Amino acid sequence: MCAHVVVAEDDKKQAELVRRYLEREGHDVVVVHDGRAALEQVRRRPPDLLVLDVMMPKVDGLDVCRILRTETDLPVLMLTARSTEDDLLLGLDLGADDYMTKPFSPRELMARIRSLLRRSARTAAAVPPPDPVLTVGALRVDPGRHEVWAHGRRIECTPGEFRLLEVLAERPGQVFTRAQILEQLHGFDRYITSRTVDVHVMNLRKKIEPRPRAARTLVTVYGVGYKLADDGGRGPDRGPDPRPGEGDDGPGHPGGDGPGRPGRPAHAS
Repeated sequence: MCAHVVVAEDDKKQAELVRRYLEREGHDVVVVHDGRAALEQVRRRPPDLLVLDVMMPKVDGLDVCRILRTETDLPVLMLTARSTEDDLLLGLDLGADDYMTKPFSPRELMARIRSLLRRSARTAAAVPPPDPVLTVGALRVDPGRHEVWAHGRRIECTPGEFRLLEVLAERPGQVFTRAQILEQLHGFDRYITSRTVDVHVMNLRKKIEPRPRAARTLVTVYGVGYKLADDGGRGPDRGPDPRPGEGDDGPGHPGGDGPGRPGRPAHAS
């Protein structure tokens, strides 16, 4: 198994020894000599494993481990000259996956690295990848976290509103008819009516648009349906919010309640 490994060790001879053994096993190795450089390297190109010395200049290994554990779950093997049980427990409590004291056997170090890489590969295979964050202009839809952000603000959405945005954000610029959107909302809204989409659109525009009645993100393509603009919102919507019953098919269409026809109030979840 060829892996990308970062070695953070201020002792250059020790670092070179570890590099040679890792490269002998076919790994791609980057060596840094202080904690700050370790953080920068991991963030710039996330490795498959980090070999981390505890006593380093600028930022010590314990702080590096503490910081990285708030950002990533990459395997960390700590090296230290400290051999007390308290030191070992502190390193493990901060999130290290394994711990070796100096002096150590390079062969044992390689065996532990192989074990960590195998364990990490099994974990990655067992966990499905997160859904990608969908970004359209100033709108961000995060299916994994079930969050919506617009213009830097987090937006509270009902399940039906979230699903509508998710469907449109998966294909920015594509026009969806009301019928197509309704099909995607089944299971997210308790009551599906011909006006459900119009109600969601009106509510969402109030939440995500700086000027809801001149929408630039969630726009209407009159006589067709709705889309999320993928041009950065350069052109405002060409009309006001749709009234219930005047969605993608226009007033009086059989798919909706036209003017003069009483209809059941829409229920949006």
